[in-house]
Amino acid sequence: MLSLHALLVSTGTVTLAEIGDKTQLLALLLAARYRKPWPIALGILAATLVNHAISAWLGAELTQWLSPEVLRWIVAASFLAVALWTLKPDTLEDEADKLPARGAFLATLVAFFLAEIGDKTQVATVLLATKYVPLWQVVVGTTLGMLLANLPVVWLGHRFADRLPLKLARTLAAVVFLALAIWVAWNGVG
Repeated sequence: MLSLHALLVSTGTVTLAEIGDKTQLLALLLAARYRKPWPIALGILAATLVNHAISAWLGAELTQWLSPEVLRWIVAASFLAVALWTLKPDTLEDEADKLPARGAFLATLVAFFLAEIGDKTQVATVLLATKYVPLWQVVVGTTLGMLLANLPVVWLGHRFADRLPLKLARTLAAVVFLALAIWVAWNGVG
């Protein structure tokens, strides 16, 4: 029987972490500007798949470069840092002026890929890939998490985003990352 543990943990972790994140705000901005949900959704999917595949590969490589004991404490400390980072609300500063005027898909692809660089969900993908195999489940799970958090914003716009209990979602995400930090510190990586 196929175990989907890595897929489920990755999906849940990133879905919670993404709520209230700057890329979710970017999805709202793109939806308001272009009013074309399908190209925006496909742009989010493509950008996330590429970004998270690279991130998961990096996470897997880290397990080869570092000793299990060093990796254990780096990953535990990183999950703890992401837990604290998750509690801080993100803002989107003047991104409307930086979006290209043509092409909802291309604008979304470029904007999402760049916004994910160094973002907590990218860091989470690297960290999840150090802990879970197979990598395809981590990539698919983190991508699904991004889609679960962002596509409702694209289709339902500001009405949906205004009703989200963002503080509760950030707190839940922080608890998940804290639990992962404790799990890794206690059990190690791999």
